[in-house]
Amino acid sequence: MSGRRDSNDHEPRGRTEPTLGRLDDLDKPAPPVDDGLPHFVVDEPRRRTGGPTPSPRRPRKRGWLIPVLVLVLIGAGTGLWLQQDRLRNLVPSTELNDVLAQANQALAAGKLDGTQGDSARELFEKARDQQPDSDQARDGLRRVGQAEIARADQALTAGRLDEAEAALNVARELLGGGSDVEQLSARLSQARNPQGHTESLIDQAQQAFAAGKLDGDDGAGALYRRVLDADKSNTVAARGLDKVGDALAAQARQAITDNDRVKANALVDRIAILVPGYGDLPSLRASLAENRKQDDHAVTALIQQGNDAMRAGRFTGDGDDNALARFNAVLATDPDNADAKAGLGQVAQALIVQANAALDSEDDAQASRLLDQAARLAPKSAELAAARARIGGGEAKGGGKRGGSSDAVATVRDGDTAEASLAVSPEQKAKVAALVTRAQAAVTRGDIMDPPGDSAYDLYRNALAIDGNDPAARAGLQGLPGQVEKLMQQAVANGNVKRAEDLYATLSDLAPGDASQGEMRHRLGSAWIDSALQRSSQGDRQGAFQALDRARHYAPDDPRLQGAYERIATGR
Repeated sequence: MSGRRDSNDHEPRGRTEPTLGRLDDLDKPAPPVDDGLPHFVVDEPRRRTGGPTPSPRRPRKRGWLIPVLVLVLIGAGTGLWLQQDRLRNLVPSTELNDVLAQANQALAAGKLDGTQGDSARELFEKARDQQPDSDQARDGLRRVGQAEIARADQALTAGRLDEAEAALNVARELLGGGSDVEQLSARLSQARNPQGHTESLIDQAQQAFAAGKLDGDDGAGALYRRVLDADKSNTVAARGLDKVGDALAAQARQAITDNDRVKANALVDRIAILVPGYGDLPSLRASLAENRKQDDHAVTALIQQGNDAMRAGRFTGDGDDNALARFNAVLATDPDNADAKAGLGQVAQALIVQANAALDSEDDAQASRLLDQAARLAPKSAELAAARARIGGGEAKGGGKRGGSSDAVATVRDGDTAEASLAVSPEQKAKVAALVTRAQAAVTRGDIMDPPGDSAYDLYRNALAIDGNDPAARAGLQGLPGQVEKLMQQAVANGNVKRAEDLYATLSDLAPGDASQGEMRHRLGSAWIDSALQRSSQGDRQGAFQALDRARHYAPDDPRLQGAYERIATGR
């Protein structure tokens, strides 16, 4: 032993004076002390003064963290997926908000229902479709229903019973019934048919039936229907309607036997309107379908034969082995057959093409004969007018306006541009340019065929009468069908169905046989169905049925047609 007394040696208990010790020893590690307790080693940061580098600390194993994190992520993802609808509601939707704003504006303006996509009901339904659990959309539809109840009440008080019924039907659809709806329904029935009035209507209906007057506003069917609409338990009216249905069904079967498809369809539709639950209605429709199927086979065969003749170049001629004869045979049995009408337009177009070829060969006589035949089939064809302009008769193609010789006749052809340029005087060119400008302005206004003299059609023809080779006039005239198609599409989109119908007639005149007209015809029929439903919602049942008749004319096979008839007839 060194003899030095260690400061940690135990000494007898007593007072010990505190001492600072040597400052130089502060940086020296203290010697280990054996105090009988377990020793712990604490790693210290490496000192700047150097010295031995402490051994690296061994990392603790934490393998349990990865499974825990995976489970947490899976749980969070599952929760987000289950709550996606609720979270989606927290994210603002600009489009949804815009639709709701438009719906509220329409509601405030009193535009409650419609078919153009801008009514309050349609807009709230659109918002509901975008977000099915939208409280604002549901509340909006409820407010529309309440507004319809108020409208029905006002109309009923003012004696406008059809309007009141239409508003009441919409309210019932939106609210699903309720005391207000039922009270108004009872008031409406009482207003339509008070007790004394009901007996009078039944007497009138029986007299009309005895006189054979089944249809019409004062016919037996309509009178019995009015009674049943007000009192569904009236057995006298119910039996009377069944008799009306039997009589109309007998007429429909006779029309089917006579192959009068138009009359048969109309009678069956009236039965569906007056007696929706008529027992023989399905068999009548089946008979109509079978009759139509047989007729369609014959018509289809004739149309196919006509098209085959067109491809073989047999447009016209003696006998019935040509396209013209086949298409006319179809129209003899079905005057409104769209395919046959289009076929006649194609025949006219083929004759015009042949006439242009004859003009190119300087055979004006043959060209004139062909154009005369085409004119009997399509007198207002734009291509026909353009072809006629190539034949002598205009100021620049004959007469004293071109060179002073009234006996001179010259024909300007597409390949003779230089000759045409010399033939037309500067004054005439200026006049042609002015007419073309006026024609273009008429197209912009939508004045295609009317008014006479100032329509685009007439102005272009007048320009070509002066210079049959003017490219602007020729292109403008031939481009009129495309302009009309655009105007028609706009009219359909704006709900102006009558305007669209007029434009369709113009298109048929300008471009008979154009393949695109089949689609336009169907769109027009669909637009008439939309118009019928809108008129029905406004209480105009008569106007609604008239619109459906127009729809059947253009799109007899539209699947929505029968549903629209039944919906309007039953007031749903």
